[in-house]
Amino acid sequence: MPNSNVFRGSDADLVLAVDDSSSVEGGLADALITKYELSTVVGRLQNVQVSVLNEVKPYHEIGKRFATELRSGNVNIQGSAERAHINGALLRLLLGDGATSPPPTGSIAQPAFNVVINLKNPAVVANTSKIVLFGVRFEGWSFRLPEDDFVMESVTFRAMRISSEETGG
Repeated sequence: MPNSNVFRGSDADLVLAVDDSSSVEGGLADALITKYELSTVVGRLQNVQVSVLNEVKPYHEIGKRFATELRSGNVNIQGSAERAHINGALLRLLLGDGATSPPPTGSIAQPAFNVVINLKNPAVVANTSKIVLFGVRFEGWSFRLPEDDFVMESVTFRAMRISSEETGG
């Protein structure tokens, strides 16, 4: 039976993981995820957004106003998240060793990792949903320092691919 449960943001947890720690990018991400303990839960997140965009191209024949065929094109997976905690973890996951001082003199590899979003309703524990983003790389990082509100950092990211799993009770 498919999962037809509804979830709230408070039902979710988000963790980071590495598929291939033997690659340079995976090794960098694995070291940072371990150092900042991001493999259990990335805390204080809000406004997490994931988008999957499938480029669909219409084919129009001469003399026809409507498309005669729609062809699937490139798939782009991207997203963003905000975090009420600044400890350097997300900036280091964006820049790798480029976030250290002094920076390395040679080329700098960027960490690549997976993002796992688990959704579990405590009232219906048999129904869960999981979204896994593979080959994630942070694209941008910023932070806000408002006068009368919480300091927030935010990241934008891109992923190589996405999958979803669900269990129904």
